[in-house]
Amino acid sequence: MKNLIAPVLVLAATLVCGCATTRNEPHPSTAKVASSGAAANDNLNAVAWSQTAIEHDLILREVYRIAGEKLLVALKDRQWDALPREERKGSSRRLKPAVILDIDETVLDNSPYQARLVDGGGEYNEFTWSEWCREKAAKPLPGALEFTQLAARNGVSVFYLSNRAQDLNDVTLENLRSEGFPVGSSEQMFLGLGTVVAGCEQNGTEKGCRRQLVGRKHRVLLQIGDQLGDFVDVLANTPAGRRAAIAPYEAWLGTRWFVLPNPTYGSWEPALFNNEWAKTAAERRQAKLEGLRK
Repeated sequence: MKNLIAPVLVLAATLVCGCATTRNEPHPSTAKVASSGAAANDNLNAVAWSQTAIEHDLILREVYRIAGEKLLVALKDRQWDALPREERKGSSRRLKPAVILDIDETVLDNSPYQARLVDGGGEYNEFTWSEWCREKAAKPLPGALEFTQLAARNGVSVFYLSNRAQDLNDVTLENLRSEGFPVGSSEQMFLGLGTVVAGCEQNGTEKGCRRQLVGRKHRVLLQIGDQLGDFVDVLANTPAGRRAAIAPYEAWLGTRWFVLPNPTYGSWEPALFNNEWAKTAAERRQAKLEGLRK
């Protein structure tokens, strides 16, 4: 999977954070920059690639196709479990099957929001992001709809774990349903930021508690996302800390965990400037330049 996202990172070496995170990666800045400013232009190639490159679509379809094949294998193997070992409490052998997916840039395409930021010379902020979500206009990413429908047809519950704020729950579910994504009604299938999990102490915007909540009643067959935090909690968001978090699970990549490319934003970006969003756009950009391998 590392080789899968390497070409994307070449395109995205100096990107600025874009949207929906509260997903491990958003930042509170509401600053605007001139349309000719470095911050907005830094994201132009990434957004253009995400929206127009056939390679983007092919990569996603390839990943989701392989994930579908592994899903059917995992269903037959009662020892198969995709939760991080530290999050699995007790045996999963007799539990109902489920898959866990992130939403933004995993099943729903928010590149139009990113395009507006580039065109208007702005940066992500919670107000404009909320406005975009309330439009309920995000479309399925290539392969996502087919995969989730395959899971549902085979009796696998589909859980959507997102760092979208709780006040966006209803519009998010409406967007998913309107595009044909399976959303069960017997359980809380959308677990957004702020979901309370009894007996588990939430670590910032990390998703570990919510994954544990799913795991209490389900055997998790696969996890799919575009951020490292979609799979395992990242306790130290530095380049070294991120590598350490994924190291015990490298053998799961492409079998139990499937990582999608996202060159427009992510927790990888603040890791390059010590997670200090108070820095100016120019300071953040300089830190990223200094982090390049030359």
